[in-house]
Amino acid sequence: MTSEELKQRLRSFAIRIVKLVDKLPNTISGRAIGGQLVRSGTSPGTNYRSACIAKSDKDFINKLKIDEEELDESVYWLDIISATELIKPELLVEIQNEGKELLAIITRSIITKRNNMKRDYNDDGQSQL
Repeated sequence: MTSEELKQRLRSFAIRIVKLVDKLPNTISGRAIGGQLVRSGTSPGTNYRSACIAKSDKDFINKLKIDEEELDESVYWLDIISATELIKPELLVEIQNEGKELLAIITRSIITKRNNMKRDYNDDGQSQL
Protein backbone atom coordinates (compact mmCIF):
# COMPACT_ATOMS: atom_id res chain seq x y z
CA MET A 1 0.00 0.00 0.00
CA THR A 2 1.35 3.43 -0.92
CA SER A 3 1.38 6.35 1.47
CA GLU A 4 -1.25 8.06 -0.71
CA GLU A 5 -3.53 5.03 -0.47
CA LEU A 6 -3.11 4.96 3.31
CA LYS A 7 -3.83 8.68 3.52
CA GLN A 8 -7.06 8.08 1.61
CA ARG A 9 -8.08 5.16 3.85
CA LEU A 10 -7.44 7.22 6.97
CA ARG A 11 -9.45 10.10 5.50
CA SER A 12 -12.36 7.78 4.66
CA PHE A 13 -12.20 6.30 8.16
CA ALA A 14 -12.38 9.80 9.67
CA ILE A 15 -15.40 10.69 7.53
CA ARG A 16 -17.17 7.48 8.55
CA ILE A 17 -16.40 8.20 12.21
CA VAL A 18 -17.87 11.71 11.95
CA LYS A 19 -21.04 10.36 10.35
CA LEU A 20 -21.31 7.59 12.95
CA VAL A 21 -20.87 10.00 15.87
CA ASP A 22 -23.67 12.16 14.48
CA LYS A 23 -25.96 9.11 14.71
CA LEU A 24 -25.25 8.46 18.40
CA PRO A 25 -28.13 9.24 20.75
CA ASN A 26 -28.23 12.67 22.34
CA THR A 27 -27.70 11.27 25.85
CA ILE A 28 -24.99 11.85 28.42
CA SER A 29 -23.19 8.66 27.37
CA GLY A 30 -23.77 9.20 23.65
CA ARG A 31 -22.28 12.69 23.81
CA ALA A 32 -19.33 11.63 26.00
CA ILE A 33 -18.41 8.60 23.90
CA GLY A 34 -19.05 10.53 20.69
CA GLY A 35 -16.67 13.28 21.78
CA GLN A 36 -13.94 10.77 22.54
CA LEU A 37 -14.48 8.82 19.31
CA VAL A 38 -14.58 11.84 17.03
CA ARG A 39 -11.22 13.00 18.42
CA SER A 40 -9.51 9.61 18.29
CA GLY A 41 -11.02 8.62 14.96
CA THR A 42 -10.20 11.75 13.02
CA SER A 43 -6.66 12.42 14.26
CA PRO A 44 -4.86 9.44 12.61
CA GLY A 45 -5.28 10.98 9.17
CA THR A 46 -3.66 14.26 10.16
CA ASN A 47 -0.97 12.52 12.21
CA TYR A 48 -0.08 10.24 9.31
CA ARG A 49 0.20 13.23 6.96
CA SER A 50 2.55 14.77 9.50
CA ALA A 51 4.57 11.53 9.70
CA CYS A 52 5.01 11.59 5.92
CA ILE A 53 6.94 14.85 6.24
CA ALA A 54 8.85 13.85 9.39
CA LYS A 55 12.30 15.32 9.90
CA SER A 56 13.90 12.00 10.85
CA ASP A 57 13.21 8.29 11.18
CA LYS A 58 12.69 8.72 14.93
CA ASP A 59 10.24 11.56 14.31
CA PHE A 60 8.40 9.36 11.79
CA ILE A 61 8.09 6.54 14.34
CA ASN A 62 6.94 8.90 17.09
CA LYS A 63 4.18 10.25 14.86
CA LEU A 64 3.10 6.73 13.87
CA LYS A 65 3.01 5.75 17.56
CA ILE A 66 0.45 8.51 18.09
CA ASP A 67 -1.59 7.04 15.23
CA GLU A 68 -1.31 3.61 16.81
CA GLU A 69 -2.67 4.90 20.12
CA GLU A 70 -5.50 6.85 18.49
CA LEU A 71 -6.60 3.96 16.29
CA ASP A 72 -6.51 1.58 19.26
CA GLU A 73 -8.67 4.03 21.21
CA SER A 74 -11.10 4.29 18.29
CA VAL A 75 -11.42 0.50 18.11
CA TYR A 76 -12.13 0.52 21.85
CA TRP A 77 -14.89 3.14 21.59
CA LEU A 78 -16.45 1.33 18.64
CA ASP A 79 -16.50 -1.82 20.79
CA ILE A 80 -18.18 0.07 23.65
CA ILE A 81 -20.80 1.49 21.28
CA SER A 82 -21.48 -2.00 19.99
CA ALA A 83 -21.56 -3.64 23.45
CA THR A 84 -23.95 -1.02 24.82
CA GLU A 85 -26.02 -1.06 21.63
CA LEU A 86 -25.94 2.71 21.29
CA ILE A 87 -25.92 1.75 17.61
CA LYS A 88 -26.93 -1.71 16.42
CA PRO A 89 -23.81 -3.91 16.54
CA GLU A 90 -24.34 -5.28 13.03
CA LEU A 91 -24.08 -1.74 11.65
CA LEU A 92 -20.62 -1.33 13.20
CA VAL A 93 -18.90 -4.46 11.87
CA GLU A 94 -17.36 -2.84 8.77
CA ILE A 95 -16.01 0.24 10.53
CA GLN A 96 -14.69 -1.88 13.39
CA ASN A 97 -12.86 -4.09 10.90
CA GLU A 98 -11.46 -1.05 9.09
CA GLY A 99 -10.21 0.39 12.39
CA LYS A 100 -8.49 -2.90 13.22
CA GLU A 101 -6.95 -3.16 9.75
CA LEU A 102 -5.64 0.42 9.91
CA LEU A 103 -4.21 -0.26 13.37
CA ALA A 104 -2.45 -3.37 12.04
CA ILE A 105 -1.02 -1.43 9.08
CA ILE A 106 0.33 1.34 11.30
CA THR A 107 1.75 -1.14 13.82
CA ARG A 108 3.46 -3.09 11.04
CA SER A 109 4.86 0.17 9.60
CA ILE A 110 6.41 1.01 12.97
CA ILE A 111 8.01 -2.45 13.21
CA THR A 112 9.30 -2.26 9.63
CA LYS A 113 10.80 1.20 10.13
CA ARG A 114 12.49 0.12 13.36
CA ASN A 115 13.92 -2.98 11.69
CA ASN A 116 15.19 -0.87 8.77
CA MET A 117 16.82 1.56 11.19
CA LYS A 118 18.59 -1.31 12.98
CA ARG A 119 19.79 -2.67 9.65
CA ASP A 120 21.00 0.71 8.41
CA TYR A 121 23.04 1.56 11.50
CA ASN A 122 25.70 -0.51 13.23
CA ASP A 123 26.16 -0.89 16.98
CA ASP A 124 28.12 2.37 17.19
CA GLY A 125 25.34 4.34 15.56
CA GLN A 126 27.37 4.68 12.37
CA SER A 127 25.52 4.51 9.10
CA GLN A 128 26.02 1.34 7.08
CA LEU A 129 24.99 3.21 3.94
